[in-house]
Amino acid sequence: MTHGLATTPFGRRTMSLGLIAAQAQARAVEPDKTVHKWKVFTALTEAKDKLGLPDRALAVLNALLSFHQETTLTAGDPLVVFPSNEKLAARAHGVAPTTLRRHLGILVDAGIVIRRDSPNGKRYARRGEGGAVSEAFGFDLTPLVARAEEFEALAAEVAAEKKALRLARERVTLARRDITKMIALGLEEGIPGDWAGLHMAYLNIIAGLKRSADAGALTVLAEDLADFAQSIAMHLELFTNSSIPGGNESHSGQHKQNSNSDLHEFEPAFRKDRGETVRDSSGTVDQGNANEETAPATIPEVRPAAGTPLGMVLEACPDIVEYAETGAGRVDNEAPTIRSWAAFLKTAALVRAMLGISPDAWRDAVETMGVVDASIVIAAILQKGDDIRFPGGYLRALTEKKREGNFSVGPILMALISARLKRERS
Repeated sequence: MTHGLATTPFGRRTMSLGLIAAQAQARAVEPDKTVHKWKVFTALTEAKDKLGLPDRALAVLNALLSFHQETTLTAGDPLVVFPSNEKLAARAHGVAPTTLRRHLGILVDAGIVIRRDSPNGKRYARRGEGGAVSEAFGFDLTPLVARAEEFEALAAEVAAEKKALRLARERVTLARRDITKMIALGLEEGIPGDWAGLHMAYLNIIAGLKRSADAGALTVLAEDLADFAQSIAMHLELFTNSSIPGGNESHSGQHKQNSNSDLHEFEPAFRKDRGETVRDSSGTVDQGNANEETAPATIPEVRPAAGTPLGMVLEACPDIVEYAETGAGRVDNEAPTIRSWAAFLKTAALVRAMLGISPDAWRDAVETMGVVDASIVIAAILQKGDDIRFPGGYLRALTEKKREGNFSVGPILMALISARLKRERS
C-alpha cells in the first residue's frame, strides 16, 4: 500500500496547495468507509459543471474506475490503479494521448484523484509474498471515498436547480398560452377593450426572454405574465353573464351578409367595367359595358363581426392603405388614408380584384365569414405578399376552416403584428 506522506509529482509537474489539501483529506477518511463507485461517478456526472469537469475528463475517470476490480471503494483498501496510457486510452474510447494527459491533469487539479508517481514516473505495482500488492504507483481513487457526500450534495443541488428551471419554464409557457388565448377570445367575442394594446403590452413583456434565461429570470417573468393574465381574466369575467352587442355570427345573426347586392356593392372591378353579367334583386339582367362607369351605392358604416378595431387591422396590414382613395379635394402628393370601415371594404374589393381572386371564391368567403372578415383576410393576403403564391386557393382554404369553426381573423392579425415588431427589433 502507499505510504502516509504527501507525494510530489514526477518531472516538471509542480506541487500546489490544492494537491496537498486533497492528499490530507484522503488520509483523514475513516478506513472502513465504503462507497459504491458507480453511484459516486453518477453524482460527479450530475455535478460536473459545478466542479469544472468536461465530458472527456469524465470519460477518462470512467476508464480509471474500470481498472479497479471491485464495485465498492473502501478507504482502507489499496485504491491505486496503474494502467498504462495505451490501455487507459483504449478504455476511454480511443482518446488521443495529448488529450488523455490533459484530462488526467484536470482530474488531479480538481481533487478527484491523486497522483502517486514512482521515482521514474512509471505506473506499476510491487507485489509481496502471496502475490498481494505491497506498493503501487499510479492514480489513487481515495478522494472519491472521502468526498462522496460532497459530490452527492452537489448533484442534489443541480437537480433542484433543474427542477426550478423546468417549473419556471412551465409557468411562463402556461401564462403565455393563457394571455394569447384570452386576447383572441376578446377579439372573437367582440368584447370591449383595447385588445391591440394588450397584445402590444404582452409582446413588450416577453421581448427580453432568452432561451438561456436562468430560473431566477424566468420566475420574475412568470410572475409578470401571471399578473398580466389575471388582469385580462378579470376584465373578461365582467362580460361572462352579460349580453355583448356586436357579437359574432354564432351568437347573433344580425351581421351576416350573404346577398349578391352586398357582394357587388364592394366589387366595382367586377361589374359593368369588366363586362360581367349582374342580376339585381328583382332578377333583371344587366349586361355591363366596358366603357361605362359604375357608381357604387352608398356604403353603410359597418363593423367587423368579432369587434376587431380598424386601427388594429391597419396596424397589422399597412400595405392596403396604399390602394385607398384620398377623396375629393385631395392635395397633390397627399398620402392615401383609410378612416372608416366603408373605405376599408371598398379598398379591399379593389385589392381582391388585383390579386386575381375569382368572384366565386370571394362570394363564398363573404357568405361564410361576412364581408368585413373576408375583407380583412384580403388585407392579410396582400400583407403576406410572396409568402402566398395562390391567393385564391388560400382564401378558399380559410373559408373552409371558417365553415368548420376553426378560423378567426384575430390570431392572423396578431401574428402579422408580431412579425413586424420582430423585424423592427432586428
